Amino acid sequence: MDVEQLCRDHGAGEVVIARDLDEVDGRQVATHFDAAIVDLMLGGASTLDFASGLRAAGVPFVFASGYSDADEIKASFPGIRLVGKPYSGEDLVQAVAAACGRASAG
Repeated sequence: MDVEQLCRDHGAGEVVIARDLDEVDGRQVATHFDAAIVDLMLGGASTLDFASGLRAAGVPFVFASGYSDADEIKASFPGIRLVGKPYSGEDLVQAVAAACGRASAG
C-alpha cells in the first residue's frame, strides 16, 4: 500500500514520508503538519520520543506498525490508536480522521 497516495486520495495537501528520525527532526512537524502517521520503528530506532513530542505539541497522530507490543503503546499513549500492519487503507484513514476529531473512533 502506498500511504502517500492514500493520504492524497483522501484530501491531504502535503504528504511527507520520512524513512528515519534524522529526516523527521529537521522538519518541525509540530508547526508544519496537521497530523502524523507514526511507525513505531524508523531506521531501526524507536519513535516513542518523537511521538511524545507530537503529543506535547498537540499534533494528532496514530501509530501504524507491524510491531505488536500494543500494551506498551496503550500504557504510554492512552487514547492513541495503533493500526497494525498489514492494515487496510480504510482502517488507516478512519484512525487518522478520528485522531483529528473528524470521525468516530469506531
